Amino acid sequence: MKRSLQRRLTLILGSAILLSSLIAAVASFILAYAEAKEFQDDILRQTALLATRNIGISVQMNMREKNRTKAALVTLGDSESRISVIRLPDDPRPVWLTGDLSSGFHTLEAGGEPLRLFVQRSLSGKTTVVAQSTDTRDEIAIHSALRTLIPLLMLLPVMAWLIVRIVRSELAPVNDLASHLDAQPADRPRPLSDEGVPDEITPFVHAINHLLKRVSDLMIQQRRFIADAAHELRSPLTALSIQVQNLKQAGSLENMRDRVLPLQAGIERVRQLTEQLLNLARTQAGALENKEVDVSTMARELIAEYLPMAEAKGIDLGLDEIEPLRLTSAPETLRLVLKNALDNALKYVPEGGEVTLRLYANDTNAIIEIVDNGPGVPVAERQRVFNPFYRLTETTGEGSGLGLAIAAEAAASLGGRISLLDGPESRGLVFRYQQSRNT
Repeated sequence: MKRSLQRRLTLILGSAILLSSLIAAVASFILAYAEAKEFQDDILRQTALLATRNIGISVQMNMREKNRTKAALVTLGDSESRISVIRLPDDPRPVWLTGDLSSGFHTLEAGGEPLRLFVQRSLSGKTTVVAQSTDTRDEIAIHSALRTLIPLLMLLPVMAWLIVRIVRSELAPVNDLASHLDAQPADRPRPLSDEGVPDEITPFVHAINHLLKRVSDLMIQQRRFIADAAHELRSPLTALSIQVQNLKQAGSLENMRDRVLPLQAGIERVRQLTEQLLNLARTQAGALENKEVDVSTMARELIAEYLPMAEAKGIDLGLDEIEPLRLTSAPETLRLVLKNALDNALKYVPEGGEVTLRLYANDTNAIIEIVDNGPGVPVAERQRVFNPFYRLTETTGEGSGLGLAIAAEAAASLGGRISLLDGPESRGLVFRYQQSRNT
């Protein structure tokens, strides 16, 4: 089920307002209840004081004045004021007034209805009891809470409408960004503008722009790769076509055999180029599965694989294992790095030269070097030779310019690093691959 941010914000804000209203109503009730209780106690105390004073004075008054005062006290105990004034022992004791209550405030029940009492004892020994139902103060507190809650509840639909409008307005930049992103051409994505975007969304926009930049760079790289591959394949395929035509025109079996040899060599070059292109594409897009690799065993296997090629050119191919190596790496990708480096060295080292595969390690890295005494690579060109299809102008060996590019891509996918250094006594070249032993 999809989650709507606008709906969630509306519900959360509306719930927060409703909860705040309820809290305000409860707080209003508590405060009003305490105030009503204090107010009721004050009324009961003042009524008892007034009744006590009037009774004391009435002893010295004539009968007419005494009747007027008694009428006033009766008024205090009518049904509207809901205050009952009882003078003991003159008035009859109610059923609910049991026991000898001490002076002060008390709460009793009369017929299931709670009463608040104030007992006042005079020096003459008479007791005045003033009582009032607690329903009065409860009504005051409830009415105060309702006066706080009802206006907020009445305004809740308006506030909900305002919340929806505000949330929709604030989220409008997100919808605009989505529309702009959706309208972009797939082959040429452009960065999104962060103008008018809220600060909380700006990092997300920047992250999208960085992703679009990487996608754009990758697409440019792929277009360049396809163009370069088509260019590199065109020449050998054209040569193969010409050689096939020449083969058709061979007048004798001997001439046919002479023309088959260049055709076979051309087919082999196309095969190698196609294999290198597939390896390059695989290293750029493939997922790697790491496991422990015995590099020493892999090095011996590679020496055995390339020994016939070295012997054909009279090259001394050897292994210098200073220290046995084991790495956590992707075996096929690591083999691809070393194979392309060895193949590159054997192609460009002249006949009678030397190529050595060296293994050793330092405190943090495992190091694999391929050392040769060939023509080397000028310092100014050592970064450019890792570009696909780039070849030095003065090279004489046959190659497509993909070997070092494939090795660099594979090394980057392994988290390793390739560097080209001067060979011993500044002759030849050292291809160095190093990878952390903790990877």
